[in-house]
Amino acid sequence: MIGKKVLYLEVANALKKDILKEVYPVGSLIPTENELEMVFSVSKITIRKAVEILVQEGYLEKKSGIGTTVISNRPFNKLSKAVSFSTILENEGLNIRKEFIAIEEVAKEDLTFNLTGLGPKVVKLTRLYYLDDKPYILFEHYLPNLDDFSSISKDEASLYRWLSHNGYVINYIKDDFDLIEATSEIKKQLSLTTPYVLRRHRYSYSRQQELVEYSIGYYDVTQHAYSIEYEV
Repeated sequence: MIGKKVLYLEVANALKKDILKEVYPVGSLIPTENELEMVFSVSKITIRKAVEILVQEGYLEKKSGIGTTVISNRPFNKLSKAVSFSTILENEGLNIRKEFIAIEEVAKEDLTFNLTGLGPKVVKLTRLYYLDDKPYILFEHYLPNLDDFSSISKDEASLYRWLSHNGYVINYIKDDFDLIEATSEIKKQLSLTTPYVLRRHRYSYSRQQELVEYSIGYYDVTQHAYSIEYEV
């Protein structure tokens, strides 16, 4: 039963979670409108609006006489019009390796920043990316609404895919960049030869505008400039 929010958005979010968790694998049909009406206890028009959202986001495809087919289960489809930086580097023939440094619970009062949506405790995940075996990016991920992080693996290829598989769906991302003087710890982790480092702040939100993840990335751009490629 769906709560008293915008019903079609709630249905769309629930269906998207099932697609990302592969309850409905790529190439399969989702239930019919009549079946979804019964599952969610909502009207046919609500189901149609929800399905249309996922069609527009590139997860579903409707075909007359066949039904509605799952065509993608990427963590963010609409956002993937912009090619990920890791993919850009790999397409250039560069080797990217990720090293899991630590995962811990941090009390809100011990954080050096304050964001709306943070609970009393935040899960902090720290990872180091290597570019052709040289330290390149230091990531600090803060997860404010994580109930259980015990299943996060040190070999986790994608944090965003882990989040989506565990029901934390991201629909909106905002990135801010600035150039800062590196701390002694950042210099040590990245083996910096310059005093400055590019810092990226990423804010990841759910469809309901709830903060799913906040991360800070420190990039040694003397090795490779930060690049963005868009599909238009």
